[in-house]
Amino acid sequence: QVQLVESGGGSVQVGGSLTLSCTTSGFAFDSHVMQWYRQAPGKEREAVVSITRAGDSFNMAESVKGRFTASRDNAKRMVELHMNNLKVEDTAVYYCSVVWSGRRYWGQGTQVTVSS
Repeated sequence: QVQLVESGGGSVQVGGSLTLSCTTSGFAFDSHVMQWYRQAPGKEREAVVSITRAGDSFNMAESVKGRFTASRDNAKRMVELHMNNLKVEDTAVYYCSVVWSGRRYWGQGTQVTVSS
């Protein structure tokens, strides 16, 4: 079955950087777009960054443009989210996600906390 496992979350100060990882199994990783989402307390889950099969990263949230990018290693079936110049408002649970056979799958999420 499809499994997505995020790691790398933690606490960081404003202006810091963090890289999240998502390891995957159970689907044809190299032929699917991968996405990162986040959900802050009391807010809806939002799409943050999408990465194509070829590894092109696209910001999906205006608030992260110029600060967040994604990368992928198809051989390792892994996608990463590189976050720079973090802000307090980036505090959220971050999820990687894929649509496989018409269904969207989620990992368990990893918490990122940015403090001033």
